[in-house]
Amino acid sequence: MSHETSSTPSPRQVVEDMLRKSPLNLGGAVSEQREIYRQMMQGLPTPQDVSTDKTTIGGVPVVTHTPASASGDTVLLYLHGGAYTFGSASDSAAMICAIARPVRATVISVDYRLAPEYPYPAALEDVIQVYRTLRGDHRGSTICMVGESAGGGLVLSTLLALKEQRLHQPSAAVVLSPWLDHAPTDRPANESQDLVLATESLWIRSRDYLGSPDALPSAVDALNADLSGLAPLHIQAGSSELLLTDALRLAHRAATAHVPVELHVGARMQHVFQNFRGLLPEADAAIRAAGDFLAAHRLS
Repeated sequence: MSHETSSTPSPRQVVEDMLRKSPLNLGGAVSEQREIYRQMMQGLPTPQDVSTDKTTIGGVPVVTHTPASASGDTVLLYLHGGAYTFGSASDSAAMICAIARPVRATVISVDYRLAPEYPYPAALEDVIQVYRTLRGDHRGSTICMVGESAGGGLVLSTLLALKEQRLHQPSAAVVLSPWLDHAPTDRPANESQDLVLATESLWIRSRDYLGSPDALPSAVDALNADLSGLAPLHIQAGSSELLLTDALRLAHRAATAHVPVELHVGARMQHVFQNFRGLLPEADAAIRAAGDFLAAHRLS
């Protein structure tokens, strides 16, 4: 006598199935993929008990999210992902507000200019303009930074540019699945496991942003830069994603430069898995780790 058994897919299997069915082609036509990306991001949960306003800071458009728990003395400057060509300041609002809650921070998300219409250094200039304005308008307040994917790379570019300009670093920075290597010499070992990114697509978007990768600007080349003096870093990545190597190399470079650094790798997780908070226990744990890191450094 045989018994049929049915198994319920695990949360990770549910997420992976969603990603496999995604129509997004990161290397496709920009106008078409921007709309697909926008619809995907709009499908993410919206933050609860948060007021949202669109405004400008230093002439740069931003979206401000103010959780009910915000104390007013901490600002979390957020840089969205999208391979420097997609996305907006409204992306990942629930995720970034969840990170902000333990810090009791107000989130300011930058609508930086996108490539290919506005290649490097337009996005970096926008972020620095917002940061400098915040430093002037919020004297005595704590400023932290968080970025995901390309936004994580942009956080590192900002920290390096601030160092070069001899400006104050933020109190701490968190980068989620940061995209840092624009001139890879080897194919990533786990490329076949990544359900979101492909090497060829990143090369296309990198050319949109930087032109030729043969001579990288110093602020973009974080994996070969002198990282000494940068803000404390918390780095997260999924073990199944193409950009895991970027995160590992960054952690090593930061540690050898005596930068306080934490590395959090989600086992069998995909690119920016933190967006699946409430569904993946690993995402919830990663968000707690990021928030705790910022809380520990906010007054340093």
